[in-house]
Amino acid sequence: MTHDSFATHLRLPGAVCFCWLLLACPLTVIAQEHADLLLTEAKIHTLDGNLPSASVLAIRGERIIHVGNDVPAELRGPQTVEIKLAGKTVVPGFIDAHCHPRPIYPPDAPWYVVECGPEKVRSLDELIAALKAKADRTPAGEWVTGTNYQETFLGRHPTRHDLDQASTRHPILITHSSGHRSVANSHALELAKVTRDTKSPMGGEIDKDATGEPTGILKESATGLVRRAGPKSTQQPTPEQKIAAYRQCLEEYLAAGITGIHIAGTGADTVAIIQEAQAEAPVRCYVMLREGDLKEAVWRKRAQPAGTPLVRYGAIKLYHGNSLSGQTCWLSQPYERRPDDFGVPPARTQEELNALIEKIHLAGLQACVHANGDREIDMLLTAFEQVLERHPRADHRHRIEHCSVVTAEILARIKKLELVIAPHSYIYEHGDKMEAYGAWRWKWMHPNRALFDLGVTVAGNSDSPVSAARPLLRMQDLVRRESFAGKIYGAEQCISPEQALASWTIHSARGGFGEATTGSLEVGKYADLVVLGADPLEVPTDKIKDIIVERTYVGGNLAYQAAKP
Repeated sequence: MTHDSFATHLRLPGAVCFCWLLLACPLTVIAQEHADLLLTEAKIHTLDGNLPSASVLAIRGERIIHVGNDVPAELRGPQTVEIKLAGKTVVPGFIDAHCHPRPIYPPDAPWYVVECGPEKVRSLDELIAALKAKADRTPAGEWVTGTNYQETFLGRHPTRHDLDQASTRHPILITHSSGHRSVANSHALELAKVTRDTKSPMGGEIDKDATGEPTGILKESATGLVRRAGPKSTQQPTPEQKIAAYRQCLEEYLAAGITGIHIAGTGADTVAIIQEAQAEAPVRCYVMLREGDLKEAVWRKRAQPAGTPLVRYGAIKLYHGNSLSGQTCWLSQPYERRPDDFGVPPARTQEELNALIEKIHLAGLQACVHANGDREIDMLLTAFEQVLERHPRADHRHRIEHCSVVTAEILARIKKLELVIAPHSYIYEHGDKMEAYGAWRWKWMHPNRALFDLGVTVAGNSDSPVSAARPLLRMQDLVRRESFAGKIYGAEQCISPEQALASWTIHSARGGFGEATTGSLEVGKYADLVVLGADPLEVPTDKIKDIIVERTYVGGNLAYQAAKP
């Protein structure tokens, strides 16, 4: 494949080529220095449209100083370390463009959240037993919490009556894998004074049974009623324990080949903890602060030094709409076999959304907006259209996070607005949830191929912990759209392995204004790269997820190495 055809195939944005020209200018100066590290005899996918493949990569300090198929003599010095990779595949470090890093505490810690996902819990009896075990070692009256339950594995959504079997002396709240539904036990509902007479809040729903009594199932903002009413924990982790818990999370990212993440909604206090954890687990972070932190985001973006290597600010994450996998997103046509269910409408009016988007835009920030259902997305596009008509801004890169249910008209508006899209790639885990949308919709859900065909920047992401932060599994998902049960949902939106790799590298970098220094292996960029046990562009597509991440480098330093078998 020629250089030009490779770039065309990946639909690389023009700005990438421009950045390459800028970086190429000091090549002769950089190349005169000895390399600290040489990777040779490699099979390198650079994601550089001008030089898509190579076999040699040289690093000095944090940066790449040479990419090619030879080793210029001046690169070798007495301190140069050479690693011969014997044909191993090298790709740019993966960038997860939408995830939610969480502290990972040991199971015996008071702050441990019970894992209720299918890897740990496969039935309601097992769910109740896991929650009871946590309650037995938790002081009476304090929270017992769980995460990631999936009703399709349990047979149905749990109710307060199920959770009451685990404990009636503790408030219990467990969260659905989507993060947009939860279930509370009777004690938690009592603390929140949620009864048959309690009305659902704006943007949420309190589920009730045929007699009008709360079932314990809470959708969207209704969870906040219970969460806010619960007790404050008498035991809090120390700063050192928090740092260690976040370090565990970052280390798991590095083990999966992730060298950069876009944090989808957090506060500056949490970022400060993550920065401490980065000392031993150096994952680069592009931070989307929450909508209430707009002034903080402006200040931090202006205050950060140029070229900040590990933490960058510049975006605001906000919600306008609900969940696809939680089946709460707002649709123009009802859910399958639920003729009166169109989902939960957003809490904001069109006028309120317009004003908020304008505020973010005029602050010079990137708006990264969660929206899944086509009615939610339509409102968001209207807001973007109005603000950009009144206040044009070149290369704004405003984003839609997930953008799950679309139409041809919606796609055309996205292209015209030059938005960045960060779609889901979680059919492997959550394909069965798509049954609720009807087969007629599947070809219009998670529209990765349609977006690539339009030349839109498609930022690869896991939405972890909604789905696993495993880029190679996510790439397989993009290529096959096949669930763990072997069913394919919307084959029309499958993309090629080359496009999937581009999505998780150069497209994700561009999605966070990071393509000048990351996302591809080019002279002048950070030496963020992954050594793989096989080539994801050549293995059978159902084996991409099984490829071993052998080494992860961040800024030229080895950040992870797989144990030898």
